[in-house]
Amino acid sequence: MIKKIRILITGIKESFKSVFRNFSLSLASISCITITLILVAVSVLLSENVNKFTDDIEKDVTVVVYLNKETTEEERNSLEAKIKALSNIDSINYVSNETIRKDMADDSEGLGNILNEYNEENNPLLDEFLVKVIDTESIGKTAKQIEKMNSVNSVKYGEGMVEELVKIFDIVKKITLFVVVGLIVVTVFLIANTIKITISNRKRQIEIMRLVGASNSYINLPFFFEGIILGFLGSLIPIFLACYGYVFLFEKLNGVLFTEVISLVNPDKILLTTSLVLVVIGVVVGALGSVWAVRRHLKV
Repeated sequence: MIKKIRILITGIKESFKSVFRNFSLSLASISCITITLILVAVSVLLSENVNKFTDDIEKDVTVVVYLNKETTEEERNSLEAKIKALSNIDSINYVSNETIRKDMADDSEGLGNILNEYNEENNPLLDEFLVKVIDTESIGKTAKQIEKMNSVNSVKYGEGMVEELVKIFDIVKKITLFVVVGLIVVTVFLIANTIKITISNRKRQIEIMRLVGASNSYINLPFFFEGIILGFLGSLIPIFLACYGYVFLFEKLNGVLFTEVISLVNPDKILLTTSLVLVVIGVVVGALGSVWAVRRHLKV
């Protein structure tokens, strides 16, 4: 056990020495890793916000079902039961035309002067159901099913626009995921190449270590930790830029993008996770790159 601890400590010391011994090479590698992880950070932050945008839109989308003017209370209750029975319905709320009239009158003084001339008997507005759906992508299909029911005058939900927004956000999520995976692969090859060059520079030293009976693990360990160190150091600047840059952007835009409906993820809820993701990616990718380089270029 003590021997293993000594080998571990020696491996860590040798890896630090190697990083500083080949400082220019290490610096170049860390710089490339930093650039890669900055792009990864942007992709992660973008992906998280796209997820929130999609959730916000799905929560805000409402199917408005206008009832025929002559619809009775019994017919209305029957229609409500039929709508609730549909598989894609999350919730349904009834709003009377009188409630709508009063709300519209309160919202606008000019409109209020006009609507106040009407009462419950001559109100020209229609009663309505406000329907929330479970799956926004199927909202069009659900709206058509409701539109065919008796006592329904018309159905509105922002036809076309909702589906297009959901599709666009879904494409953006897939692209950002593809970019993150691609950048991780690039980083693995980058670190592996750095370790390969380090192995070439220390070829003579490795041969001497073999001659004196050094074990495979003893020889491999410094390279393994060197990859981890390079990955960790490469993640520090991206973490700083991601945290500072996102907080600056959030405050500059007051937490919203274009409209109140599309709000940004609060920094407190995303930056710690993003920082941990960058460190983990840096360390894991550094270790994978090191293992890959050692197996391919160090025959022990």
